[in-house]
Formats: sequence, structure tokens, C-alpha cells
Amino acid sequence: MDGWRSDQLEAFERDGFVVVEEGYVDEETVAELRARFESLFDGRYETGIRPDEVNWVPGRDPEDRTRQICNGWKADRRIALQTLSERTGRLAAELMGWDGVRVVQDNVIWKPPGAASLGMHQDGSYLDYLVPPEMVTCWIGLDDTSAESGTVTYAAGSHRWPRSPENRGEFHAPPDWLAPVERACPHGEELRLVPLVVRAGGAAFHHFNTFHGSGPNTSTVHRRAVISHLVPAGARFHPEHVDPVYSRYRRVGDTSLDESFFPVVWRRDGSRTPWLDAADSLAATPVS
Repeated sequence: MDGWRSDQLEAFERDGFVVVEEGYVDEETVAELRARFESLFDGRYETGIRPDEVNWVPGRDPEDRTRQICNGWKADRRIALQTLSERTGRLAAELMGWDGVRVVQDNVIWKPPGAASLGMHQDGSYLDYLVPPEMVTCWIGLDDTSAESGTVTYAAGSHRWPRSPENRGEFHAPPDWLAPVERACPHGEELRLVPLVVRAGGAAFHHFNTFHGSGPNTSTVHRRAVISHLVPAGARFHPEHVDPVYSRYRRVGDTSLDESFFPVVWRRDGSRTPWLDAADSLAATPVS
């Protein structure tokens, strides 16, 4: 897709998310990305660099947990080719009205059969370490999804609700994954939950204040996805507020986001972080 249709832009404005049901990435790309999952989650990193967060390790963590890696792009060139995509950046900027976009973080998600839920949350609750505290997310499914497979579920229109406080304690395998959104729903407002049902290669973009999460995978199929979290190209670190992981990249006396770690993937003037083009060429070659 080259750009958004008017009805898609209207859906994003109305609901806080927009869905591309199939074909955002092609079948070959889906297969290539899925092939990288086993080595990543086994700790075999093609670049030799460990991702910033590895939230599931075989033998350490319960088998019923959703497996998550943050900034897999640093560990695997093929993952980077997708999560640092110029096209994704351009489409995200169009939704948000930004002149440029950089990646602040990616996610590699694997929810096998029997995996527990991820609690409902707003991404905006965790962005106080950035100025401005704004983000748009591109989620790409690598398997056909259904409500039974624990797909992402959105609360339509919740991007207009007040921002909820940070809540890390109800994220991984909470006893009630819907409790946070039910508490946050304003009095008199209807809670409209929309499961994200797409074909492998489909995608969704959502606003940073849209509540989302996923129920348990009660099906017999795996659910895998790669996700790009994108912020304005001009975003900076907050001078006082910090993130426990990503503020490690803040230099003393300098609030700028270093493009070595937070690359600019698209700007309206056509420029982007210079090393990305060379990295894209490397990523297009076969990896072991």
C-alpha cells in the first residue's frame, strides 16, 4: 500500500486504530520473519548483540507465558529490515501529522498455544521519559489471527480517554487482563472491545493512548508478530523523567536521541538515518 484511504484515516481518528486485514507484507516476508523466531528466542543472535529486553527465556520462564523480545532489530538484520521500514515510518507519520519518524523500540512477540494473556494498557502511560510523550505503533501479524488465538484486542475510541497511570504489575499473565480497561472506562461510556482478526501479513496501527492487550491463546495455533513503536523524529529524552531500560542511552548533558539506537526511518524531505540504507542492503542477503 502506498498511502491511506480517506476511510482508513477516518477510522484511526474515530477508533484510535486502523486495520489492514491482509497483504501489508507479502507471504515471502512473513515466512522469512517467522524463520527468525526460533534462533532469537533460543538466544542465538545473528549480529552477536543481545536485544534490550528478553522477557522469556527457555528453561527460566513458564511455558504458558507470552514470549517477548524488545529491540530484536539489534540482534537480527532481517527483523531490522522490517521494523525499521521506511514505508512503515511514512504511513505512521501520515496518521499522526508528523514531518518525520524514528523508531524508539520494536517488539518480537510469540504467543504459543496455551499462553496466558497480556493485560490491557495504554502505551502513553510509559512515555514520560520522552518529549513529546507521543507514539504510534505498527503491529504486523505473521499468523492468521482469531479471538481464540489470543489476538490483540483494542478498546475502540479509548484514545480520547484520560491517560491511565503506569501499571507494570498487570501486564504479563495478569489474573484479569481486562481489569485495567474496565477501571479506566469513563462513567457512561460504552466499552467497545474489538479483537484484531487479520490474515498472516496483515497489520494494524494504533494511537499511543488506545487501550489494547490480548487474552489467552486457547487455540492450537501459534500467534507471532513483529511490532514497531514510532515517535516523532524530533523527540528527545525528558531531562528528569527516566525509563528503566531506554534512558541508559541518554548522554550526560544531552537530551537528544542518538540515531545509532533510535534511527530516523522517514522524513518528509526524503532524508533518514544514513546507516539504514547500508543495513537494509545487508539484511536483504541470506542469514544463517
